[in-house]
Amino acid sequence: MNSNKILTVTSRAASIIFHPLLIPTLGFLLLFYSDFYFALLPWNVKRFLLLVVFISTCVLPAISILLLAYNRKIDLAMDKTSDRILPLILSSIFYYIGYLIIQKLPIFPVFNFFLIASILVQIALLIITMRWKISAHSAAIGGLLGGFFALSFRLNENPVLILIALILVSGIVGTARLILGKHTSWQVYSGFLLGFLIMNLVILFV
Repeated sequence: MNSNKILTVTSRAASIIFHPLLIPTLGFLLLFYSDFYFALLPWNVKRFLLLVVFISTCVLPAISILLLAYNRKIDLAMDKTSDRILPLILSSIFYYIGYLIIQKLPIFPVFNFFLIASILVQIALLIITMRWKISAHSAAIGGLLGGFFALSFRLNENPVLILIALILVSGIVGTARLILGKHTSWQVYSGFLLGFLIMNLVILFV
């Protein structure tokens, strides 16, 4: 296996592991195992939250995308911006359903804030995608990093290991999308900045 093929395979693996549909679940897992005060939830509550987030932000959007793929006009690879609009609309709806369920629970509001911000990122991606192809992968990981930066400032905590890990993953994801030719550098940078700013501002000021 030559070096180019190794890079391609590695980039595809990184794109799957850190797919936008998996980032909210990853984010909640990191929140649960951080040193922030709200991580001290009973395991049964954490398990329920994780289940709601995984189903509403990953399973249901993934099923809807697979169903849409039966339409020959929609390419599952979503290389065209037109292929991304309907999945983004459906994902936003499912995200909101997850938010409505979690909102009814007597838990710390930060978990609601994360989902609200995630919904706003989805809506922003939808609006931009109508005119220009932007990296959803970069927006997702950038949003997660922005959310944790905001929490560190708001709570005066320093989750240094999580921040370093997310910075490294952000670089890996962005590089992977470039190697695979899915986006230009501007599309990757713009997606990252969009996700970072929305999540950061919502967590800081809501």
